[in-house]
Amino acid sequence: MNSGKQTNGGRVALLSLAIAVALAPALAHSKASKDQAKPDAPVGTRLRVEVTGGDRSIPVDLASVYVRFVIRHQTGRDEKPELDVKTNKDGVALVPFVPRGKVTVQVVADGWKPYGESYELTLDEQVIKIHLERPPKWY
Repeated sequence: MNSGKQTNGGRVALLSLAIAVALAPALAHSKASKDQAKPDAPVGTRLRVEVTGGDRSIPVDLASVYVRFVIRHQTGRDEKPELDVKTNKDGVALVPFVPRGKVTVQVVADGWKPYGESYELTLDEQVIKIHLERPPKWY
């Protein structure tokens, strides 16, 4: 009789283990779908800013390009980061990741009027073309 109790206990343990193994994939799938419902990372854009200037539209190198955007948080304390990149000799500045939405782009370069404008980023990769003007001459 003693051995019968151990066998029933062993059967219950084995049955419990089999149920746990059978339900594990379903529970893992349920958890994965819940995790996918919450976006962990914001959707972003690869931004290319092309800066030219003057009547001949020459590339402006070493221009400072400032990209400002807002990251909204549920707690109410929004972040307002700013990225600062420089243009290369072809007048191109690359920003690898900017959250989609409204951004402000400012360009400052020696010998050129400062530029600033807001843009709406909606694509995976976006190009913004900026044309700078010479400042007026003061006599």
